[in-house]
Amino acid sequence: MKVLLLSTAYPYRGGITHFVETLARGLINRGDEVQLVTFTRQYPEVLFPGKTQLETAPPPTDLRITRLLDTLNPVSWWKTAQFIARENPDLVLLKYWMPFFAPAFGTVIRHLRKRHIPAIVIVDNAIPHEKRWGDWSLSRWLLRACKGLVVMSASVQKDVEKLGVNRPVRLVTHPIYNLFGDSIPLEAARKKLNLNEKTPVLLFFGFIRRYKGLHVLLEAMPLVQNALPDVKLLVAGEFYEDEAPYRTQIEASNIGNVVELHNEYIPNDRVPVYFSAADVVVQPYITATQSGVAQIAFQFDKPTILTDVGGLVEVVPDGVAGLVVPPENPQALAQAIIRFFHENLSPILTAGVKREKAKYDWKHLFSAIDELLETP
Repeated sequence: MKVLLLSTAYPYRGGITHFVETLARGLINRGDEVQLVTFTRQYPEVLFPGKTQLETAPPPTDLRITRLLDTLNPVSWWKTAQFIARENPDLVLLKYWMPFFAPAFGTVIRHLRKRHIPAIVIVDNAIPHEKRWGDWSLSRWLLRACKGLVVMSASVQKDVEKLGVNRPVRLVTHPIYNLFGDSIPLEAARKKLNLNEKTPVLLFFGFIRRYKGLHVLLEAMPLVQNALPDVKLLVAGEFYEDEAPYRTQIEASNIGNVVELHNEYIPNDRVPVYFSAADVVVQPYITATQSGVAQIAFQFDKPTILTDVGGLVEVVPDGVAGLVVPPENPQALAQAIIRFFHENLSPILTAGVKREKAKYDWKHLFSAIDELLETP
């Protein structure tokens, strides 16, 4: 099959790029011909909350990537549609995570539909975490233009139903990333981060916005420190909002000796260091649909302490591969962290992670795509 992926890709960085490029390689490995079309401009700089949108690593040599789509230039939308039409793929695959992209994506897909080129969309968020006027209308307009939808949590499936999108939907689990390489020994990882081998280490990973709940975890840390005096919390990721309130909270709570802020985008070759150094990953999200961070934790066989929001507990069942607590409850979060170490739950939950991760093979996503393509 000839497949064209329309989404973010190199030189843009981040979890969605990781997903799309891993998806492309999986399709190639099963025998499909794959091309990626990505942005000349993804976000206007004034709207992008981080330091840079661009990857500093060299480009992948095994993928065909063409930069065409400018999200703010409707002329480029038409040119992108014309380019894809000339390529005449059997299928266009989109990754959709924010209504900002709906006008550009929707225009391209509706043009291709007239050429009888079907589109299937993998929906991260049908309704975004940080809601704005017009979100529902934009998402509905795009999703209704597609032949079918793949969702990766029941909460996203419910959001699609709320939007009234009458298209076939397949629910699959978010596959595990496999592009970060292997774990390294704990001792070596901690040496790279200047951490003691016997220190209890928590990891909060990924870009930081309020809905991810870092402020809740920081509120829990004095309780954790009282029970685990030598504990360390690694916060590894770039702030996508003002960092000052977090630093103020750390200072006011007198936990500066406990929390290490690594305020930067973590490149792929450094990801194994952070996950291998941690005892447990903490995801204190206030809202969520699904999370790529949980899948990265699974790649490195790490248990997770997380909140009962969105589809997170579909991935990390309580007491099996991690511990689940109510959102926005620092006391419950602190108790779960303390319990993890005092009851030595790491071996039990790590074994559970290894069993659970077998569910998250990419073949399930490929099968869902094939089924949607064959649906009348």
